[in-house]
Amino acid sequence: MPYQVAAFYQFAALPDFRALREPLRAICANLSLKGSVLLAHEGINGTLAGSPDCIAALIGQLRDGALFGGRLDNLELKFSEALAMPFGRLKVRLKKEIVTLGDSAADPTRQVGIYVEPADWNALIASSDTLVIDTRNAFEVAFGTFDGALDPGIASFGEFKEFAAQKLDPKRHRRIAMFCTGGIRCEKASSHLLARGFDEVYHLKGGILRYLEEVAEAESRWRGECFVFDERIALGHGLRERGRQNAKAGARESAMANEGMACS
Repeated sequence: MPYQVAAFYQFAALPDFRALREPLRAICANLSLKGSVLLAHEGINGTLAGSPDCIAALIGQLRDGALFGGRLDNLELKFSEALAMPFGRLKVRLKKEIVTLGDSAADPTRQVGIYVEPADWNALIASSDTLVIDTRNAFEVAFGTFDGALDPGIASFGEFKEFAAQKLDPKRHRRIAMFCTGGIRCEKASSHLLARGFDEVYHLKGGILRYLEEVAEAESRWRGECFVFDERIALGHGLRERGRQNAKAGARESAMANEGMACS
């Protein structure tokens, strides 16, 4: 039976995130899950794999269990499958940010861009007055991206604010649409741009993964594959495994390290 892979995140106040680490690790270990979870004061970000029943049990614990006390009631969730276990071990890490940007003004719990459902994304990015930006690092962009998207040429998401400061202007770029793997980086990026005075900022809800899951290949504006942070390497339309043998191990490990094992 294939493994189920759950990618999830939520920005939520977790001032006790340090105390949550070991109990969460124990829950995951008892469910025989493997993968990576990041905890910070601003929320949770993770990708875990295991049996469908164990994944369902974990999601129930996150949403309704005593450990988080109802604070994760709005998880952004995406499910896919893996023919083999895509992770070697379980890791639960403490971080300053669940996705690193280094801008205290970027707070998705206070302001965030306009979510765009996958079904509406093609029309938005086809408009000539929309600047479409891929917020992922250059290694990920090389696997695939949307037609006409701007590659910021960054080595890690932490460089996005420098790119924005140098290349983007609220007076010239009046409508911006952004996307990333699962949506989390765009939450931070859109909040950052709004704090800098950009008025009309959109981002793809659920990221590339949800788009590839919901939009038919014949109607898709996506070209190539989507790099993912596990042993599957890359996924295609329908979230089918594509590139387990295609990526160089060293480059893949470097990309994962640059994003601090960001999952989305």
